Amino acid sequence: MVKVDAQDLAVLSACSREQLAAMAAAGAQVRECYRLLEKTGANVVGQILAATDTFYEWNHYPEGDVFDRESASQYYYHAHRGAELEHGHFHTFIRAAGMKKGVRPAPYTGTAERPLGSDAIAHLISISMNDEGYPIGLFAVNRWVTGETFYAAEDVIAMLPDFRIEHTFPCLATNMWITAMVR
Repeated sequence: MVKVDAQDLAVLSACSREQLAAMAAAGAQVRECYRLLEKTGANVVGQILAATDTFYEWNHYPEGDVFDRESASQYYYHAHRGAELEHGHFHTFIRAAGMKKGVRPAPYTGTAERPLGSDAIAHLISISMNDEGYPIGLFAVNRWVTGETFYAAEDVIAMLPDFRIEHTFPCLATNMWITAMVR
């Protein structure tokens, strides 16, 4: 059960009817994906790991990540040692080809290399998952974690509706689920 507090209600009451309708549609899509997967005892994480014999910490699953050429959206699943409640998490991205015109990387004065131009990549959000294949949290990372190009928060938020994985590799239901979760 999801608990909604006063701060959550304040955020929701500031949303337009269109935004609320989009969130409701995304929530319905998430529920439908779980309904379909549960018919065979599957879940979104299990579908990602189905083609592997052994799950190794730090490895990306599926191997080579999931990438949608039309939207330039990408994701992978992995885990780190030490997370007590978390089985692992999804990292979601949009590559340069999927970004709106005029979006520029945030100013950076450091010396570490970062992908730029057509190689630029923005990390959107990470989704923590429990052992049963359900989300237990969302988090953002700094650019050193995923080696991405850093963008202003407003630009990353504006990228969220453009994230979509619309193909069947490795699993259509998982791809539909993660698309809805990001939206």
